[in-house]
Amino acid sequence: MAPSPAPLAASTPLLHGEFGSYPARGSRFALTLTSQALHIQRLLPKPEARPRDGLVPLSVISGCCTLRSHSPSDSAAYLCIYTYLRGRRGGRRRAARTFQADGAATYEENRAEAQRWVTALMSLLRGLPLPGEEEITPELLPRPPRLLLLVNPFGGRGQAWQWCESHVLPMISEAGLSFNLIQTERPNHARELVQGLSLSEWDSIVTLSGDGLFYEVLNGLLDRPDWEQAVKMPLGILPCGSGNALAGAVNRHGGFPPALGLDLLLNCSLLLCRGGSHPLDLLSVTLASGARCFSFLSVAWGFVSDVDIQSERFRALGKARFTLGTVLGLAALRSYHGRLSYLPTTVESASPGPAQGLPRAKSELTLAPAPPPTVAHSPLHRSVSDLPLPLPLPQTALASPSSPEPMPVQSLNGGVPELAGDWGGPGEAPLSPDPPLSQPCGSPKATTLSPITEGRPETPTACGLPPHTPAAPAASTEGPKDHLLPPLGSPLPPGWVTLEGDFVLVLAISPSHLSADMLAVPHARFDDGAVHLLWVRGGVSRAMLLRLFLAMEHGSHFNLGCPQVGYAPARAFRLEPLTSRGLLTVDGELVEYGPLQAQIHPGLGTLLTGPPGCTGQGP
Repeated sequence: MAPSPAPLAASTPLLHGEFGSYPARGSRFALTLTSQALHIQRLLPKPEARPRDGLVPLSVISGCCTLRSHSPSDSAAYLCIYTYLRGRRGGRRRAARTFQADGAATYEENRAEAQRWVTALMSLLRGLPLPGEEEITPELLPRPPRLLLLVNPFGGRGQAWQWCESHVLPMISEAGLSFNLIQTERPNHARELVQGLSLSEWDSIVTLSGDGLFYEVLNGLLDRPDWEQAVKMPLGILPCGSGNALAGAVNRHGGFPPALGLDLLLNCSLLLCRGGSHPLDLLSVTLASGARCFSFLSVAWGFVSDVDIQSERFRALGKARFTLGTVLGLAALRSYHGRLSYLPTTVESASPGPAQGLPRAKSELTLAPAPPPTVAHSPLHRSVSDLPLPLPLPQTALASPSSPEPMPVQSLNGGVPELAGDWGGPGEAPLSPDPPLSQPCGSPKATTLSPITEGRPETPTACGLPPHTPAAPAASTEGPKDHLLPPLGSPLPPGWVTLEGDFVLVLAISPSHLSADMLAVPHARFDDGAVHLLWVRGGVSRAMLLRLFLAMEHGSHFNLGCPQVGYAPARAFRLEPLTSRGLLTVDGELVEYGPLQAQIHPGLGTLLTGPPGCTGQGP
């Protein structure tokens, strides 16, 4: 077995070549590919000392393909690269750069050179090692990953489906990924779907909505009889909801600067196209009724849960609902009496900030919902797929708000875009795509997929979903055992820490973000083996509480020195509300009010994150 090649420095050239331009003729460019970027330098008609847009980081490239001219006399092959660089206003701008490989006398030779570049670039984008320059052949690429996309069309302000059509599907096609897309029609639809899914036919499941749809998929997998295998399925999230906390953490893990809305969606889509996954800690939560669920995000009691649930009536405002809810919550600020017990982690985790006298221990919270009544549902439909695609998707422009540039028409069946306005100027013969390079290695187009069946048969319901219908999350009956927890109501074992008093809020959070723009625990990692417990004691002023949440946008709230603020990372916890009325949420969903306890299960899940820190907070 040949030894793997030694890692190369970021500036080491992997490929270098000279290309013509298209559709404008006469210009010549030198392309140099390194492990981190594509360098483009104009040679003719006038060399550029400092080329504008001459350095294209791989982190902003969604994919590439080879093209050929419809003119029989044109022996050149064409290399098309899709990029999403930031415009002057900060938003991402899509561009398709096409270069002409014309250094050889025959089309076959020029096509081989263009394919060599596509193979090298796609290998780097997907984190695959490259052999020597002469050994770069299309056979290096594996078959395209098969994605199951689940879209909540009412996510956020109802724009999830539009963003999916206009931005996500075109980018996934540019990356050469294979997919099947399904619209969810009601609460817990995604959970039922994945319970009956043949997981061997998919490489990952990706949700396009807020955090709620991801929660459904996760708990559906963990409620299968084969949960131990099912939970290994990599899960991805493309943010089209209101809070988008997990997507904010993925965005930060990928090295991108903070983003909201469409920019956050494009960032996460780029990371998805790059591939790469990371272990994900999950929280098992048991409620007073004995129901159990699994959380990837947070458990909240007090101010945070009050704002989350009471702002539901402002859902049409999108993310602004939380701002309005916070103002109303501050006006009616109250505290809750309760008891919080937690099992500290054995190894002290990183401090959240400069020493402020915060209580140190380790805590974790998650909530399990009560089981809902059995509801019947209609057979699965509204499926859009490239395996094969039964009907064409409406073609819309792919552009960020700062870019009116239209995209080429997309072919969802071929895995590469068909050619339209981007390829061909006046008098030019149009170009068409070559077959996908990795097709011989086992394209899903040749695979017959079994029908997707739902987990529990139910009676038909109306197809149309209301914009949002909160429903009690279904309880999990499968999943790992909670070996750190005694029965709820039993005395806690030695080594636990207990706090009792009045709390304005208690928050147990696993990733770094509480929402896309709220960095609750800057040092948190997806697999740090701890749930991060934050609390604010009674007696805090409205002004200080507002300052805490404003500072959380930058992750600097621990630096304010507020004496009512506490923090502790933990392996397990128990929360006992001692007031008769209140709201408890898990991952933003309302659950039954009463005592609960939870345990963290390190690295139980797998999250699609893309490569870590691939942008250095730059592009």
